[in-house]
Order: sequence, then structure tokens, then C-alpha cells
Amino acid sequence: MIQQLLAVWESSVKATHFFLAENEIADIKRYVPQALAEVHRLIIIENKTHIPVGFLGVNNQHLEMLFVADEERGKGYGKKLLSYGIENYSINDLAVNEQNPLAEGFYEQLGFKTYKRTNHDEQGNPYPLLYMKR
Repeated sequence: MIQQLLAVWESSVKATHFFLAENEIADIKRYVPQALAEVHRLIIIENKTHIPVGFLGVNNQHLEMLFVADEERGKGYGKKLLSYGIENYSINDLAVNEQNPLAEGFYEQLGFKTYKRTNHDEQGNPYPLLYMKR
């Protein structure tokens, strides 16, 4: 299952995180299994053939991660996952890369508003984060 989720993650990141170089994606990918293991709630959505196409991670009421495979984008999986997380786990805040405007717009459509911006991500890299709340 971890390999399937890694494939979803990598597909999603390559389609949306244009600001990351290939070697940066490879470096981050090494930590994804640990992040998946440490998240309190991991919700996986599958297609009709029972293949994972997206997943959402929640810690307390914070959205830790939301990824949908590139070939499955635009089919409503992300909205279903986030709506499920909001309804069942009271997700009310998240952080998104400023350089991923499609994700920012997606979260805004679902009621999130930016309340804070940082110049670096949580690892100190020069990728600004937008912190959003519902």
C-alpha cells in the first residue's frame, strides 16, 4: 500500500509543485513513508477498480497532507477527501505552498482564507507557505 501511496504522492507533486527540482522531489520522497506513518488519520480514496488515487492526512483539526494522482485530478476526489475530513475530523486549518496557486484556489473554494504567510517552508527551504483557516 505504501508504494501505491508513494506513486500517488509523486504524480501529484510533479503535476503541481513546479517550483521543485527533480532531485528535491526525490529527497522529499524518502520522508513520505515516515510522514504517512506519523499522521493520526490517513484517509485513502480509491477509484472504481480499487486502486488508491488520493489520500488525506489529518492531525487533530489540521490538514497535514492532501494528494491526488495527476491522472485523476479534476474528478472530484480532492473535494470528496477534504469534505470528508472537514465533516468527520473538523479540519479547520492547513498550510499550502504559495507557489502552488491551484491548491490555494482549491482551498479557497472550500472556505479557507489565508491568515499568515512565511518566507520559508517548515524545513527552512525558500518556499513560502500560506497558512489558511476556515
